[in-house]
Amino acid sequence: MITLRKNTERRHIKSGTHDSWHTFHDHDLSGEPAENFGPVTAFIETLLAPGAGYVSLPREEAEVFTYTYKGALAQEDSTGNSGVVHAGEFQHMSTGRGIRHKETNPSATDSAHVFRISLRPSQVGLDCVHEQKRFPAAQRHNLLCVVASPDGRKGSLRIQQDALVYSSILDPGHHLVHELLPGRSVWLHLICGAATLHDIVLNQGDGAGVTIEPSVSLTAVESTEVLLIDLGSMP
Repeated sequence: MITLRKNTERRHIKSGTHDSWHTFHDHDLSGEPAENFGPVTAFIETLLAPGAGYVSLPREEAEVFTYTYKGALAQEDSTGNSGVVHAGEFQHMSTGRGIRHKETNPSATDSAHVFRISLRPSQVGLDCVHEQKRFPAAQRHNLLCVVASPDGRKGSLRIQQDALVYSSILDPGHHLVHELLPGRSVWLHLICGAATLHDIVLNQGDGAGVTIEPSVSLTAVESTEVLLIDLGSMP
């Protein structure tokens, strides 16, 4: 079964300094029920203008996975952690309830383009984690490169949830197959480009959930970049 979420169906929030598109969201100020896909409680694409920033105060614990696609993202929190996630770098951190986070585009000339995935904790009381790593484009070229996993396999970031996060940069016409073990599901998001998922055409910003299928079959129509999340049994 495939659940499709088109780019135009995402919730778009625009301010004077940044835009964000929410495939899923962990809370909604309008009072609407939160949307999620299993343990994925938020999937957000953000475009920050030069020098722009914002402050967040998480309501609940979460594991947060950040990919800076273009530009740079400077971060600091109320516990004293700080750093910069540059283009091509991936970061994993656990966030505690009530910890204040500030994020800023440090460039005076270039926008920052960032993707963020929030995962529901697998247990109460997350260990404090803050880790980031660059995975070069060559390492992600025409294959699914694991960038986060529970066991840190192949040098990936170590997460505590039962999930595997993959990144791939595909040439036109390249075909990928990702096998799904029984009871597992996938959320796939197109960062750029166009591809066919089985017989469904996906374009930039589109996402799709795959459940109760033996595999995920993806073919790039043009130069394409994707994030794929392989998830354990959904509650």
